[in-house]
Amino acid sequence: MLTPKLHWSTWANQLHRLKLDAIAAWMLEAGAPVTLLGAQALFVARPFLGPQSESIANLLEDENEVRAFAAYLREGVVT
Repeated sequence: MLTPKLHWSTWANQLHRLKLDAIAAWMLEAGAPVTLLGAQALFVARPFLGPQSESIANLLEDENEVRAFAAYLREGVVT
């Protein structure tokens, strides 16, 4: 299984293209108390959403990873 960090640039690029990177970072930081619930919902919905949802769910399960990805988005790192 790929670790979520391998997907970060892909996710960040997609969010940047949609001009949602800043709001996604804000939502990750503001929604920290409920990210675990979101992760569980993604695990349940994986058959419908596909394997990418598992990587996002793994990210949401780890509070440190959520903060790190939000910081990554705020840095505006786009390749």
